[in-house]
Amino acid sequence: MEMDGVLRTIGDTPLVPLKRMFADAPYKVYAKLEMMNPGGSAKDRPALRMIRKAIERGEIGPGTTVVESSSGNLAISLAQICRYLGIGFVCVLDARTTPANARLLRGLGARIEWIDKPDPETGEYLPARIRRVRELLQEIPDSYWPNQYANPDNYLSHYHTTWPEIARSLGRVDYLFVGVSTFGTLRGCAERIRADGSSTRVVAVDAKGSVIFAGGETAKRRLPGLGAAVSPPLSKPELADRVVRVGDLDCVRVCRELLRTEAILAGASSGGVLAAIRRLHAEIEDGAVCAAILVDRGDRYGDTVYDDEWVADALGVSPEEASRL
Repeated sequence: MEMDGVLRTIGDTPLVPLKRMFADAPYKVYAKLEMMNPGGSAKDRPALRMIRKAIERGEIGPGTTVVESSSGNLAISLAQICRYLGIGFVCVLDARTTPANARLLRGLGARIEWIDKPDPETGEYLPARIRRVRELLQEIPDSYWPNQYANPDNYLSHYHTTWPEIARSLGRVDYLFVGVSTFGTLRGCAERIRADGSSTRVVAVDAKGSVIFAGGETAKRRLPGLGAAVSPPLSKPELADRVVRVGDLDCVRVCRELLRTEAILAGASSGGVLAAIRRLHAEIEDGAVCAAILVDRGDRYGDTVYDDEWVADALGVSPEEASRL
């Protein structure tokens, strides 16, 4: 199977200075626009590496069907890659998947399996999604599960591409702000930073209601992209020099500020990552260089982050306050 065509455009995404949004800050902030990947998110990187390495190991062939659990972005990345390679793809989604993501997946030819009820023991969707993946692997001949939650190729994609791109573009980087969910991006970047002997401090941006780091307690999260209901197998919490927890409203507010000031339409987790920089404003020294990884495009959140009615209803604010965010 040839890794060519559109797959060659994955990676080498731009870094842009956020001069307007952080105009009054005595430090510089650069945004890594992962939305510029062909599949629209940072998940293109691990999706490509996981599939490519599985092909090299002989675990995927021309008749294989790939099966994966995802809340959206990784599913879209896998759907595009599988479509190009001419192999089947089944994605297991849940009720938090946005309508826009579901439409994209159908357009890319993916078969969708919906999980409409959370796991009865935990009250979370992820265990229910994983259970369905395991069932599908038994039902579908010659099926393969990349397992983004435990596959080392997830974080190795960022080890070999994401951090080297940032370091090459900026030179000195004092802070790296990165959202956590499967822990792939943070682990890959942090391990490469340590391997290179860099002094960059890694700030993990987690969701309120996530249990990835000690002290977190499970709570309802309305927006995908940050946090997890169970500790991901890839997690190494000690790699984070600092942890900042953000809420859904933080994500919405700062996403909209980014759009007003920089004309960048970004996804929910990007608002959370930039909100974390705001939170640490007083601690960041003058002249510091901060890099922030913005994971995906905002057009997939038109029904949530950028919809006043949804924000008012889902996040418990008045319609007037939602319109002012």
